[in-house]
Amino acid sequence: VVRVTDSGLGCGNDWPLCDGQIIPPLDNVTAWIEWSHRLFAVLIGLFGLATLYVAIRAYRQRNRVVLGATVLAAVLFMVQSGLGAFVVIFELPPTMVTLHLGTAMLLLGALLIAAIGARYVPRQFYKPDSFTILVYVTTALSLVIILTGALVRGSGATLACVDWPLCNGEILPFQQGQLATIHMLHRFAVAGLGIALALLIASAFTTRTDRRLRILALLSLAVYLTQALVGALFVWSAAAPVWGATHVGMAALTWALLVALSVYETLNHRAIDESETEKLEQEWQPQSEPLLN
Repeated sequence: VVRVTDSGLGCGNDWPLCDGQIIPPLDNVTAWIEWSHRLFAVLIGLFGLATLYVAIRAYRQRNRVVLGATVLAAVLFMVQSGLGAFVVIFELPPTMVTLHLGTAMLLLGALLIAAIGARYVPRQFYKPDSFTILVYVTTALSLVIILTGALVRGSGATLACVDWPLCNGEILPFQQGQLATIHMLHRFAVAGLGIALALLIASAFTTRTDRRLRILALLSLAVYLTQALVGALFVWSAAAPVWGATHVGMAALTWALLVALSVYETLNHRAIDESETEKLEQEWQPQSEPLLN
């Protein structure tokens, strides 16, 4: 919402205060949007500290996945906060805006790993195969479209293409300038994600019997299609903020669903690896009978 309403400098170049004040003036809408974003960040930080404390106390010995993901989330939150300050102080350079959003998505991913790892007990085990590769590649692509989308917004290329799905009537608008190229590269990445999701679903229904994996794959495609439609509406509406905010939110939801799918798939692998290790340990026993002289 901060980005699509151009409220990134609603508090000026001041951080953590807002134009030198703890609470901005009531009549300054952009300042309140930016200030609300910072307030939510503080709340997330407090809950994050509490989560880290619980993870260290309760999961230090019995679940290193949860502990590691929680520690990673704490580190990412600090990096995210630092980038947020940098973005404000240096007036929102596009590369920093992209890194800021990318770090936020990684933070979301780390929290999902911790949440799923704390509750999920694998009941169906799978060895890594082509489906596993598809899961990881598709998840990475979902992050790529978020980063390229942030670059489109940060570089001012949002309306470089005024139609959809073409860019000013062309499929390859590379002669139209840098902004049109940046915008269209984002759309190409989105198309690549769609192809990957189609392959992922086909593989899920042919190689996996776990309903959880299939449902997550289908939900990812459904949200992706909605996200693509909202992206078109964003362009057709000349960058209306409501469609822009919805577009980013749907992209984050697609990323979250695919991260969850990746986590379940990985935990299934860990479970079969651990079960095979235990089986080998049980089969291998040192000689207990005395040797004959």
